[in-house]
Amino acid sequence: MIRSLDILFSSLAIVTFLPLLLLIMLILKFSDEGEVFFLQERIGKNKKIFKLIKFTTMVKNSDSIGTGTVTIKNDPRVLPVGRLLRKTKINELPQLLNVFLGDMSIIGPRPQTPRCFDAFSVGVQDAIAQIKPGLSGIGPIVFRGEEEILEGHSGTLDFYDKVIGPYKGQVEAWYVGKESLYSYFSLILLTVWVIIFPKSGAIWRVFKDLPVPPIDLKTDLNFPY
Repeated sequence: MIRSLDILFSSLAIVTFLPLLLLIMLILKFSDEGEVFFLQERIGKNKKIFKLIKFTTMVKNSDSIGTGTVTIKNDPRVLPVGRLLRKTKINELPQLLNVFLGDMSIIGPRPQTPRCFDAFSVGVQDAIAQIKPGLSGIGPIVFRGEEEILEGHSGTLDFYDKVIGPYKGQVEAWYVGKESLYSYFSLILLTVWVIIFPKSGAIWRVFKDLPVPPIDLKTDLNFPY
C-alpha cells in the first residue's frame, strides 16, 4: 500500500513541480560552478548503497573539505544560489525521482551517508535498514534546525558524533516500529507544517512516546517537558 502511495505522490509531485525544476536547472547551469545535480552515496534498505539526487548547493568535492558530509550554519562551502535552495528545501525535490524509482519512500528514516550511518550503534543501523529511507520523516522534522544546533555547540563534529548522531539514531529506529498509514500521512502533514512554522513543537504533541532527547538537545529541539 505504501509503495503504491509513493508512486502516486511522487508522480503527481514531479508533474506539479516540473516547471520549477526546469527553472532551477537552468539557473544552476548558468550560475556558480555550472553543476545542476549532486549525486551522493547513501545507505538504503538492507544497507544497500544508492545514489541520492539533489540540486547542487555546494562547491565541488565538498565531501572532502571542512566538516565533510556534516553541514554547519553559514558553511563556506555552500554556493550563493545554494543557500536559497537549502533554506527553502527546494534542493531536496529531485529526490522525488529516488522515490519513484523505489530507492526511497515519501516517509522513512533519513538516508544517511556512510560516515553518519557509522555514528549509529550496530543495533540502530540494523533497525533503520529494515525499511526504505524517506524524503521526509521523523528525523528530518525533529532535526530540521540541525545546522543551527551545531552552531550553538561550536559547530563541532564531536558534538554531532556524541550527542546528535546517537539521538537521531534512536528517533529513526523508533519510527521503524511505528511505520503505518497513520504515521505516513501524519508525517507528510507535519512536514508541511514545520516548513511553514519552523519553530513549532507539534511533533512532540502528535507522537508523545518519542524517545526523550538528551538534556543538551531539549531546548534546541523545542522539547516541551
